[in-house]
Amino acid sequence: MVQYNPKDWIGYLFRFHKSDTFRQLIPMMLLIGLYAGSIAYLELEYWKLSENSNVKNLNLMHTTVGFVLSLLLAYRTNTAYDRWWEGRKQWGILVNNSRNLAIKLSAYLTEENDRFFFRKAIPAYASILSKHLTNEDVSKVLYDGLDLEIDQHKHRPNQVAKMIFQKANDLYQSGKISGEQFYIINSELQSFTEVCGACERIKNTPIPYSYSSFIKKFIFFFIMTLPFGFVFSLGYYVIPVVVFIFYVLASLELIAEEIEDPFGFDANDLPTEKIASNIKKHIEEIL
Repeated sequence: MVQYNPKDWIGYLFRFHKSDTFRQLIPMMLLIGLYAGSIAYLELEYWKLSENSNVKNLNLMHTTVGFVLSLLLAYRTNTAYDRWWEGRKQWGILVNNSRNLAIKLSAYLTEENDRFFFRKAIPAYASILSKHLTNEDVSKVLYDGLDLEIDQHKHRPNQVAKMIFQKANDLYQSGKISGEQFYIINSELQSFTEVCGACERIKNTPIPYSYSSFIKKFIFFFIMTLPFGFVFSLGYYVIPVVVFIFYVLASLELIAEEIEDPFGFDANDLPTEKIASNIKKHIEEIL
């Protein structure tokens, strides 16, 4: 995830990160510029259309349709950001519940082998969930001294959650924790699977294809028709104007595409591996 200072306005103007949409759109911007220049040449030099040409009235369509397009893009980016923020909230819940579970177990447990298991197993769940969401393979032995047999063909976070709950149940049956204590930690144990389910819902339910495809086609035809009407009032200056409008509209769509799936390796995706390592650090401090 990109770390930055939100108050550094000047730095934003002259710094280009690899995830900036400007870099990604340079080839298309050049093509759009050539296209706009070709339309300007045809209308002004080849066809020699006059100011009274009906083609000039295409601007009326752009005025009306542009408002609709702005609403669609606003809804698109807001929906994508909601998915990104929901993913961050779920990982925040995982952090808090991991700490709460560790704090309660640190007060309940007296034997070192029991504390050792949870000291390693609780962070293991966060680490495996991070890899599960990015479709990475998980090794069988995650931590020295704690052998977790992970079947790659089955749901990996569920396997770790099952081991943690089974260990808690063994503690209860052996009398190391009481029924009331087992009931108190049950909410944290249950929340692990709930967080996993919420993250999977975000990852496995993309924006409907027809909606995303329609916006891309809408932007394309909107840009392709802009030079026809603007040439009469802007002349060859229509080239930078159309390129800039394309940059703004396409950038909003690219940003929405990047953040709508927050569990990946894009520059602005959630730093789940870093969050998992912080969970490991905090749990080892507590237990």
